[in-house]
Amino acid sequence: MSHYLSPAQLKSFVSLSELSAQQYSDIQTQLTILPFLAGQIVVSAQDSMQTTCFLLSGDVFYQPSQGDELYIEAGSADSQYALPENAAQPYTLTAATDCSVVLVDRKHLARLLTWQQSLQHLLLEFEADGEDIEWLSVLLDNPLFSRVPAANIRKIVKRLKVLELAKGTHVVIEGEQGERCYFLRHGSAQVSQNIDNQTHILAQLTVGACFGEEALLSNAPRNATVTLLADSQVLYLERAEFLALLKAPVTQEIAFSDVGDLLKQGAQWLDVRRFDEYERAHAAQALHMPLDLLRLKTRMLERNKVYLCYCDNGKRSQSAVFLLTQLGFQAYALRDGVDVLSVMPRSAFLCEQGSGYVLHCGGRVERSI
Repeated sequence: MSHYLSPAQLKSFVSLSELSAQQYSDIQTQLTILPFLAGQIVVSAQDSMQTTCFLLSGDVFYQPSQGDELYIEAGSADSQYALPENAAQPYTLTAATDCSVVLVDRKHLARLLTWQQSLQHLLLEFEADGEDIEWLSVLLDNPLFSRVPAANIRKIVKRLKVLELAKGTHVVIEGEQGERCYFLRHGSAQVSQNIDNQTHILAQLTVGACFGEEALLSNAPRNATVTLLADSQVLYLERAEFLALLKAPVTQEIAFSDVGDLLKQGAQWLDVRRFDEYERAHAAQALHMPLDLLRLKTRMLERNKVYLCYCDNGKRSQSAVFLLTQLGFQAYALRDGVDVLSVMPRSAFLCEQGSGYVLHCGGRVERSI
């Protein structure tokens, strides 16, 4: 079977439904629908820690290295989520009936989903500053920015320099050393490459496109020429600034084994995941502060309280801690997130379901349901 999961099919899966059109394009080659016959191994224990599975049709046996075997049917509540729910231990997926699945690289998908939620948070910040949100949403949806720590995006946008260039200008020339990466603000351009002394047109670029970054990342000569097809406005970032901003800022982290003393002293859990993730299972008395709305919700938090942020893999909580620290709060990110917890600590930690808790004046926390 060679066809890909369609954008419409994405909506049936909680995680994949969050992907933007650009992210779907970026990951589409991994969204191939694969058929398996009853009894075949869908995901082996050896490959399981690098793979996330989505069940489209049929039924599978989920066999973790610890705990009970589960029988999962396509269309059930469990199948709407990525398999496995607990990513901390190896597992085996076996086709119980003839089935079809999509297998995705776990780290790649986690990076895209983390970035998508961070993007919404960033756009709220930029809108509050009076920035052009329509342009920035197109720019920041570029896959390049998923490599950049969310906390650094504001610095990148502020450091972009502007060039007004005429039609026909070669912004990037094949074979030259790259010293800048570029972003097309207005106008259009084409990408060409010299093959056997003939010019071949590879692509056309529209507003929001990024180009020239490959030479900076690989420290290799330019592999193509980019020529403007109209008078254009181009923004650029110098190599040194670009590479520096790929590095994650230092944030305070804490291991799960070390949170006990802080909780005894009155620290508060903050769950910075999406609502569907929180509602399915969250820590006892954890407040839901999704990363994309965190800045708006900080008015509810107390300045003299310590906050412990958690998510699935630690990426969103690092961004949350960076924001909270910038705003004067004391916060820690749960190191590597809940995905690294083994079965028993994870089930004991994420022990409650439902819409959760409400924070009242004076720091009083009450169950909302």
